[in-house]
Amino acid sequence: MTQQHPITPPSELLAYWERELYEEGEDYGVVLVQAYQSGADEQLEQAAKWLDISALFSAHLTITPSGDALRQAMRPKAPSLKEQVLAALNEIEDKHAGPTIQEQLIRRALEQLDD
Repeated sequence: MTQQHPITPPSELLAYWERELYEEGEDYGVVLVQAYQSGADEQLEQAAKWLDISALFSAHLTITPSGDALRQAMRPKAPSLKEQVLAALNEIEDKHAGPTIQEQLIRRALEQLDD
């Protein structure tokens, strides 16, 4: 898995499925169904937590939770390269107690780029 997904099986569960496949000779279909069901269960738990939290906030802020908001919360878009570089620049500036002239120049150039 090269990219971490918001819902990833714990390493213990992966090891269990691997044992089932290789050591116990379990059918791939059975393990795939277990994995699918496990992912769906975890998705449901995450969605329920999100809905509970959103309902609390919406009661105070007149925000109505929506399907689009749920989708965004469950599958956040990866930050663009520009956003990643700006975040890295923020960290560098924080370590140096403020931006240098060079860092200010880099920030201005980055901010002019399209996402």
